Amino acid sequence: MEQIIVYFSNLSDTVFTGLSNFVYFYPFFMAYVWMVGAVYYFIKWERHDIKSLKFETPKLSEYPLASVIIPCYNEAEHIDTVIEQITKTNYPHYEIIAVNDGSTDKTADVLIELMEKYPQLRVVDFVKNQGKATGLNMAALAAKGEYLVCIDGDAFLDPDAITWLMSHFLKNPRVGAITGKPKIRNRSTILGKLQVGEFSAIIGMIKRAQSIYGKIFAVSGVVTAFRKEALHDVGYWSTDMITEDIDVCWRLQIRHWTINFEPHAMCWILMPETLGGLWKQRVRWAQGGAEVLFKYPHIFEDWRQRRMWPVYIEYLLSITWAFSFLMVLILYTLGIITNSPINLVNSTVYSILLGITFMLQFLISFYISSRYEKGMGKFYYWLVWYPIAYWMIIAGTSIAGFFKAISRDTSKRAVWDSPDRGIA
Repeated sequence: MEQIIVYFSNLSDTVFTGLSNFVYFYPFFMAYVWMVGAVYYFIKWERHDIKSLKFETPKLSEYPLASVIIPCYNEAEHIDTVIEQITKTNYPHYEIIAVNDGSTDKTADVLIELMEKYPQLRVVDFVKNQGKATGLNMAALAAKGEYLVCIDGDAFLDPDAITWLMSHFLKNPRVGAITGKPKIRNRSTILGKLQVGEFSAIIGMIKRAQSIYGKIFAVSGVVTAFRKEALHDVGYWSTDMITEDIDVCWRLQIRHWTINFEPHAMCWILMPETLGGLWKQRVRWAQGGAEVLFKYPHIFEDWRQRRMWPVYIEYLLSITWAFSFLMVLILYTLGIITNSPINLVNSTVYSILLGITFMLQFLISFYISSRYEKGMGKFYYWLVWYPIAYWMIIAGTSIAGFFKAISRDTSKRAVWDSPDRGIA
């Protein structure tokens, strides 16, 4: 028995050293990849606005019809204010199409009443829940505009957002989509405050970095504009994918359509403020990412898709990191059980380096984001422990989402239910 324990101790030390180095240094490495990309993006496209928090909305050569699409499922509580906010847009030529996807509350009744109040509004009503992708497809076919601005049923669109989005389409005919900048509007709890930092320091930074390095992994389903011609080219949204926004982003870029990130195109959204709601949301995101990896490995067979390779590899590495993190925990626990604890002498140094790196990441991102929103510094205090929470969430949800993607029957249509909206 003693020899077995010694053998296990030596083996586990070797495996643990390799896994723990990867677990420690992968977030460290990615943080600097994102920071460098975001700083370059800032210098190239955003620096000219550094002296002012007010941005001059672009003057367009024309203002073609923009169709604002809102897929709704049980949005009776929010949809009236969402549509009212859209009507405050400074863009002069638009229509609104709301899709009631078999809601079980009074969403349909509210939308019918709103049609009398707002002549720009049309409603597509499904008796049964068909899924968000089906709703988007139906609305796209019903839209009169060549450009579709898709938002969620709880999103407050900035009055200048449509103009900023449309400016990209008019500049470049190969732009197939533009993803905007979501901002958290429910900030009354610790989880809400942490997500303010996450969307600024993590998601916003990643979008900027990916725009520099090649392709974007996912457009933001809460605020993205599409060229209808591009959607038609790829067959619109897939009804069998759990996250239709990630999938359509990949199919557009595989077909060589350009996708841009526009931080001026802002909208305010509600996010989960319970651990259960946050877990459910992030598992869904992770499952959608895993489904994309299973669906598109063929990109490595085509040299023309080489700019998609880093995006694929990055997400594959993040899943590998999650399983490595789990293995480190298992080995460490087994070491304690067998009375042969694994040496963690370097963990303190690594943790300090990671902490400094993440704080630098937040400082850079807050500096960039503060130009779009005042008072960002007051959330910095809440982010002291956020890096640990963020990567722990990534680890757990990536593993759960991976297995859900494997076990899911993709022959069935992906439908949705009411998310956790937090506390408005």
